[in-house]
Amino acid sequence: MPAITRVSAITIRVSEMGRSMKFYRDILGLSVQYGGDNDNFSSLNINNFFLNLEVSEEPLNLWGRIIFYCDDVDEMHSYLRGKGYDPGEPTDATWGERFFHLKDPDGHELSFAEPISR
Repeated sequence: MPAITRVSAITIRVSEMGRSMKFYRDILGLSVQYGGDNDNFSSLNINNFFLNLEVSEEPLNLWGRIIFYCDDVDEMHSYLRGKGYDPGEPTDATWGERFFHLKDPDGHELSFAEPISR
């Protein structure tokens, strides 16, 4: 059987590209690979992993979670609170990560995490 070597991208539907680009590009700092505020499809790069945004009248966020690793979970939590967002409190998980959750402008659940030693 051929081996899958990595995940290349995930695509989520958003209701307003400009609002989503402001969040993912301007607030989270992801770099734009393709598209922009007025496009129906945009692709943002995170260390050669792509988050694709596609405009849809029904953004569909039934459930799923995108997990972003960051250098310092507590610093990211403070940064997002300072930008007016209300993330959940950071928690140490039994599986060896410190994390918190936040919903993006369309209600997609995001997790920000960093490994911790057990």
